[in-house]
Amino acid sequence: MARICIDGYNLALARGSGIATYARNLAVNLAELGHETQILYSSNLDADETDLMKQVTLLDAGAVAPSNSMRAVLRSLVRPKQLNAWCFEPTPEVITRDIEHRFPRCDRLWAGRDVFFKANRAYFTFGWLSPLTLGEERRTDLVHWTCALPLYEPRVPNVYTLHDLIPLRLPFMTLDNKRGFHALCRALIAKGERIFTVSEHSRSDIVRMLGAPEDKVVNTYQSVEVPEALLRTPDAEVATELEAMFDLGWRDYYLYFGAIEPKKNVPRIIEAYLASGVTAPLVIISGRAWLKEEQEDLLYDHLIERSILQDGVLKRADRIRRFEYMPFRLLVKLVRGARATLFPSLYEGFGLPVLESMLLGTPVLTSTEGSLPEVAGEAALLVDPYDVDAMRRGIAALDSDSGLRDEYAARGRRRAADFSPQRYRERLAEAYRPIL
Repeated sequence: MARICIDGYNLALARGSGIATYARNLAVNLAELGHETQILYSSNLDADETDLMKQVTLLDAGAVAPSNSMRAVLRSLVRPKQLNAWCFEPTPEVITRDIEHRFPRCDRLWAGRDVFFKANRAYFTFGWLSPLTLGEERRTDLVHWTCALPLYEPRVPNVYTLHDLIPLRLPFMTLDNKRGFHALCRALIAKGERIFTVSEHSRSDIVRMLGAPEDKVVNTYQSVEVPEALLRTPDAEVATELEAMFDLGWRDYYLYFGAIEPKKNVPRIIEAYLASGVTAPLVIISGRAWLKEEQEDLLYDHLIERSILQDGVLKRADRIRRFEYMPFRLLVKLVRGARATLFPSLYEGFGLPVLESMLLGTPVLTSTEGSLPEVAGEAALLVDPYDVDAMRRGIAALDSDSGLRDEYAARGRRRAADFSPQRYRERLAEAYRPIL
């Protein structure tokens, strides 16, 4: 079996992301395939003497971010001959159970000082792809970069995952440097042994829009694995917790979870929900990404952060509820207890909330755009995400017809089996076979 290193660029984020979920699942499934798993993180400090202190330094909550002082910025613009990383083995002396979602278990840890910061600054300033050496002795057989990072290990094959081309398909909905993103994707296609992606829709975009050779781009889809303990919890117990913690009844609320950014279509979700006249509340679980002014006005000023006066007491408006962040174990329970998940995004490379909801037996209303029909198949109610009235009718139909909800829940569980960890591992093994 091979020694495979992935980057921890998104894994290290305190609240994660869809790409962090992808990286975590990749690490877990590579281990299940029998490979030695390695993860590269960026450290804010230089290496210490021992494995213990290397790990402590990496996880130090008080570590500062890369300096933005003029001296540090100028230093970062001097092209190094090569970035370097040091390795260490995780030690049981450091208790990491509370952050396992950010730092999944692996066989070997790598860290380099500000490696992602330096590489991104070098690329978007000068167009340089930065070489990075994982130790003096070669202890890695392949590096899998889980997103578009301008890095490569010069001694081993490098593969890159491009999840989608949203900055190019919907340039008015992201803040990326569009020319830089386009050039970087093309550079990674040229540099990488293979390009991985997560749907046939994204694969088609990469081949058509970036000129990638068809035989170089492989779709592995994604997978979601929920801990067995969370799946075994009886419905009645979950219902009791939801009532006690959130004042929510079992199957008595609608759910949106994901980032709040233009492509997620949250203002139209809210408009359609309100217009549907359903009485079950809409629960939104998300932090702010970035919002256009009109979205911010609709979402925050008028609906979610509005309070009302009842009997002389100031109370939060109850029809739409928002939570900034939710630990995974509680999110699973909220998905299980929802009447339906509403996820009519304008565009997705995959759409993890759809798969997660189907796996947990929750009906889904989703979009006809991007990869979402490919992921959902016939197991979800598909609507035009630009058509508020179509979304309104879909919500009303799900609300009034328990038989329809039960049918979509059953179809969803069957559909989710197509994206099981076992199927994902089979696709991964096939994708790596020409390289390893």
